[in-house]
Amino acid sequence: MSNSQSSSAAKVGFECVIPILRVNSLAASIRFYVDVLGFKVDWGGEGESTFASVSRDRQTIMLSQGEQGHPGTWLWIGVEDIEPLFAEYREKGVKFREQPTNYPWAYEMKIEDPDGHVLRFGSDTKTD
Repeated sequence: MSNSQSSSAAKVGFECVIPILRVNSLAASIRFYVDVLGFKVDWGGEGESTFASVSRDRQTIMLSQGEQGHPGTWLWIGVEDIEPLFAEYREKGVKFREQPTNYPWAYEMKIEDPDGHVLRFGSDTKTD
């Protein structure tokens, strides 16, 4: 790529990145993301739909029943503080792959959804 090509590409602003997770049952996945993880349905999931968008605090995940994506996808989701989120999810019986752990890059926990996707929630590293 020449400098002129790379400089013109740099002028285009990226707006967001939205992962698409392949799910076995759209209805079951929507129930999990809404009732357990606290997301809301933005669109889709009604009738014969095989695709939906869910979000929490303006962060979106798309769910696709058997069409797109791959089983066992991992996502990293930055949050303000995982401690209250950990307490919320523990009360709701979420399956934890790892409870909150301090790493050099973040204080994070890992949960698994019904389709085996791993969500890594992280906040600032603990210094104490």
